[in-house]
Amino acid sequence: MTENLQPGHEQYAEDLALYAVGALEAGSCAQLEQHLKQCPACRHELEAMRGDAALLALAVSGPAPPQRSRQRLLAAIAAGKEAQPESLRAFAVRRPWWSFAPVFASLLLAIFAILLLRENMSLKQTNDQLKRQVSDAENENQKAREIVALITAKDAMHVSLVSAGSPPAPHVKTIYQPSTGRLCLMASNLNPLPAHMTYELWLIPKKGAPMPAGTFKPDAHGMAMMMPENPEVPAWTEVKEFAVTMEPEGGSAAPTSDVLLQGS
Repeated sequence: MTENLQPGHEQYAEDLALYAVGALEAGSCAQLEQHLKQCPACRHELEAMRGDAALLALAVSGPAPPQRSRQRLLAAIAAGKEAQPESLRAFAVRRPWWSFAPVFASLLLAIFAILLLRENMSLKQTNDQLKRQVSDAENENQKAREIVALITAKDAMHVSLVSAGSPPAPHVKTIYQPSTGRLCLMASNLNPLPAHMTYELWLIPKKGAPMPAGTFKPDAHGMAMMMPENPEVPAWTEVKEFAVTMEPEGGSAAPTSDVLLQGS
């Protein structure tokens, strides 16, 4: 019956047929209903199609509807197929939006999981960095406490080393604790070292050969400080004096140069 539509109304032929049987999607329904309010011809065509659809429904269990009604409805649908085959094929495979809800939910969960993983990795890195900072601070505090304990120990020997020759410009102070063998050295005004060389402190006992007590290098201002973590001098070693020599980098087992600084 689409031949009764006025010129320019052919675009609604497919929508009218689908609308008549309740198969038109919501977005197209609003546009068609707006057109029906202004077009008596389309309203008349719609009523005719609804009547034909009702007769077809009765054909399932009742007497056959007039052949003319069946042909009119099928002709309208066929005309819509010829006019817009792509849209009907799209409608045939179109699925309700809620059928994609599980897919969207899975995607959202995957994105959320990735964000959580990245946040967890960032927090772990921050936590590891804080742990290292706390550990470094604890080590520094422990070292400072050990230095203070050594300096203030009642049995600690405070020995200042001066230049063995000319008036002393460099100055070295050594604090030694016989009961533990631990010592601390603080130096100032030291001369720069040649390449691959270092200063080495020696403990000279009352009996026996000089004992290496640690190596040190001055900074740009001639300052140096040394406190070996593992004392190289046995506890309860009786000290005669301390001395400093210049040795190859890494230190020597026995002095290889003249004494630069000494003190008893």
